[in-house]
Amino acid sequence: MLVTLEGIDGTGKSTLLAGLQPLLADLDPVYTREPGATWVGEAVRRAIAEQTDPVCEATLFVADHAAHLAAVVRPALAEHRLVISDRYSDSRFAYQSVTLDGVIPEPERWLRAMHDGWSVVPDKTFLLVIPVDDALARLSTKSGREHFERRDVLEKVQNRYLEYARVEPDRFVIVDALLDKDEVARFVADGIRQVVAEGKRHKRK
Repeated sequence: MLVTLEGIDGTGKSTLLAGLQPLLADLDPVYTREPGATWVGEAVRRAIAEQTDPVCEATLFVADHAAHLAAVVRPALAEHRLVISDRYSDSRFAYQSVTLDGVIPEPERWLRAMHDGWSVVPDKTFLLVIPVDDALARLSTKSGREHFERRDVLEKVQNRYLEYARVEPDRFVIVDALLDKDEVARFVADGIRQVVAEGKRHKRK
């Protein structure tokens, strides 16, 4: 079972991931993230910091996704483990399609084509949504911002996320990220338990 946490920067995904751990300890999930779960993630972080060419940056993200699947996700799923990932392929489609806009034609189609045939679609995606002004206020406490963390980028990215949720309502669960972090964690934890329970019922049929 693969569950992903998505949302623009400043929605509290990392805080949520930490909050889920005591609530789901009995399920013994594999917690992971993109980028960063493998050594390729370090190359991605360097590309972001150095504001590398956007095509180079995007392909590094895809390479990190491939390495993440091979090293973490597929082995865990093969052992019938619950995998919870802080960001996954939807982040790529939402963010890199914005940074590649005007650089290559139809960037999202290009990105999705690169994932076709080998990526793993999440069973459920919890999308944290927040007004962009509130996200920026949270990010203002950071020491230095990445080039993704601009108002124009975040607005476009969040709109893309919401469009994905509209197209795939069975996979996406929209979460109000303005709620108290403990309330958000309990809501998502309950949702994950429901997904796991439904998966077990399907296996018994």
